[in-house]
Amino acid sequence: MNPKIIAFDADDTLWHNESYFRETEKKFYALLEGYLPEHSLAKELFKTEMQNLDLYGYGIKAFTLSMIESAMEISDQTIKVEDIEKIINYGKELLQMPVEMIDDVESVLQNLSGQYKLVLATKGDLLDQHRKLTKSGLGKYFHHIEIMSEKKEHDYRRLLKRLEIQPEEFVMIGNSLKSDVLPVLELGGTAFHIPYHVTWAHEHVDREIEHEHFHSLEKITDLINFFD
Repeated sequence: MNPKIIAFDADDTLWHNESYFRETEKKFYALLEGYLPEHSLAKELFKTEMQNLDLYGYGIKAFTLSMIESAMEISDQTIKVEDIEKIINYGKELLQMPVEMIDDVESVLQNLSGQYKLVLATKGDLLDQHRKLTKSGLGKYFHHIEIMSEKKEHDYRRLLKRLEIQPEEFVMIGNSLKSDVLPVLELGGTAFHIPYHVTWAHEHVDREIEHEHFHSLEKITDLINFFD
């Protein structure tokens, strides 16, 4: 490989994220346990999130609004104002979570940034992602920051056009097969998958990927073997 750009996803690639959402979901299920069992609550919340995705996009604010809407629907509009306030506070707590970096991330970025142009290419809420990037202190390693509303093939094509490179000159690294790997392979780039121990249901891919430009790694430090 001789890439001009190496791009990194952020959430659950550079720092922990999904595990915080899971902890908040547990609080939500406990709050509404009088209405439905946990597995049914989880199903209803996920359904609402998917219905709202085109309207709200990704991130904590969208998640909080979907929790509120689900609670109202599940309770048949009888949920107490105090409980709605609790859900709002769950969202605020998420927005104030510390940024906990995944092991060895900074050393890898430091190593690669001396040899390649690095890009942060992640999706989610613009304000929250910039907050996490600032708190992480990792911004200095990136040539370009791209907060994307979605990560599909046409979204990556727009990114490559802005970066003025061809697909074969682009490498994407992330934890999501659906968002970080498949679209990049489809447009002709190279993709590295570094699994995270928790994956949101919307990002699940239930098939094996066999492609000459696809690499699956156990941990982020394994990247050095490919780019050193």
